[in-house]
Amino acid sequence: MEIIPAIDIIDGNCVRLTKGDYTQKTIYNEDPLEVALQFEDAGLQRLHLVDLDGAKAGEVKNWKVLEKIAGKTSLVIDFSGGISSRNSLEIAFNSGAAFASIGSIAIRDEATLTSWLEAFGANKFIIGADVKQEQIVISGWTETTSISVFDLINKYKDKGIKQFFCTDISKDGVLAGPSTDLYKKILNQYPSISLIASGGVSSIKDLEELSAAGCSGAIIGKAIYENRISLRDLKVFAC
Repeated sequence: MEIIPAIDIIDGNCVRLTKGDYTQKTIYNEDPLEVALQFEDAGLQRLHLVDLDGAKAGEVKNWKVLEKIAGKTSLVIDFSGGISSRNSLEIAFNSGAAFASIGSIAIRDEATLTSWLEAFGANKFIIGADVKQEQIVISGWTETTSISVFDLINKYKDKGIKQFFCTDISKDGVLAGPSTDLYKKILNQYPSISLIASGGVSSIKDLEELSAAGCSGAIIGKAIYENRISLRDLKVFAC
């Protein structure tokens, strides 16, 4: 299982939210590049970079942060937040994103996303399933839809998407453990997908449980910033 550290950006700062609430924001570092370099120095190879300003605004805002990290590290970056048009998608790729993580537009405009998959290749995309009680949440976690995570995965699996990450926002940022039972349920139904767990990881034990459940990756944020899991721990786990 691959360890994928997360950097969430608001106003150019590295932050974390609690349960996706923009009013419950903690700034951990004013220089996201410094954080990314620490991840790289620990031997980690991936990065989940989230433009929270972009997610809220519906257009990419913090592309310069992406460009800076991509230019000064060798991390494989998946970028999300505000990718709502072909122009914003191209900004993300041209700024150094290896993958575009798509959330809201997968719900709101299937035709547009399908055209992107055809133009850029489905292997360049990760579908981000942010959920609350198994229902998809969009627009920076501010709007709950009537679509289930299972319906979303089924639809885009059939369009060639192989990677999905699932965040239970009730778990995100509270260090209460991941939604392992939900991930097991998803993988039981769709065993061929690559499922990346996100939200709630607070210990190495959590990571071991996610690996045993069959997750291909785990996104970790607050547990690192709150020193619940050390970068040394992650390096050993990744090896």
